[in-house]
Amino acid sequence: MKLVDLSTYTSIKIGPSLHVQIIEEPLHVENFILGGGNNILVSPNPPKMAMLGRVFNFLHVKKNLLHIGAATPSGKILSYAKKHDIKNFELMQKLPGTLGGMIKMNAGLKEWEIFNNLVAIKTEHGWCAKKDIKFGYRHTNIKGTIYEATFEIHKGFDTTLLEMFKLLRDNQPKLPSAGSCFKNPPHNFAGKLLDESGLKGFKVGDMAFCETHANFLVNLGNGTFEEAMELINIAKKRVFEKSEIELELEIKIVGQLN
Repeated sequence: MKLVDLSTYTSIKIGPSLHVQIIEEPLHVENFILGGGNNILVSPNPPKMAMLGRVFNFLHVKKNLLHIGAATPSGKILSYAKKHDIKNFELMQKLPGTLGGMIKMNAGLKEWEIFNNLVAIKTEHGWCAKKDIKFGYRHTNIKGTIYEATFEIHKGFDTTLLEMFKLLRDNQPKLPSAGSCFKNPPHNFAGKLLDESGLKGFKVGDMAFCETHANFLVNLGNGTFEEAMELINIAKKRVFEKSEIELELEIKIVGQLN
């Protein structure tokens, strides 16, 4: 077990301190898997949590496939790809998190997604090919815990693409956040809908929708779970009233209020 203070560990800087189970071998886990602490908003009453141990932080090539452990951080993957001239990992430039969480939500930017180059994943149930996984924009139907994944290897790391991702993400807020709050609806943009509903810069306590990127829910200093949830509910209501579009959360709410 490891004591983790979620108010410093998570990217949005909200959550209690709690003991987290460390997983050192592939097995069935009932507890919520805490990855890099990104894209999550944890309540004061969280479920039991677990995190993968260092044994799942690795990269190696076997039979012309790149094997990556699910606890491997994006920065390490990007550095490996650059060093070995492997393309299709440029999207990890300034993309926070570990591989397991990125696969679970099919992370990426625009048409560049982690699933594009994926071959298979390994869970406690064994290996599962990409063709047997249902996935789409920011979602998958993966059941169980991801421990490892394999990817195709294609030469030609693209520094121009790397710079593009850097520029796009340099424009994102520097304040603590959980990334994009809502998924983009079909043929529309969540940030645009929030802006048109008067929510850019809108605050509740120390939580706000960013003044430069309305779809980023940011912590201004001492924001709370309750304030964040109030903002989320206000946003859903206002956007629906104005556009009749139901916004769907991209960040994951972990636990609930009493």
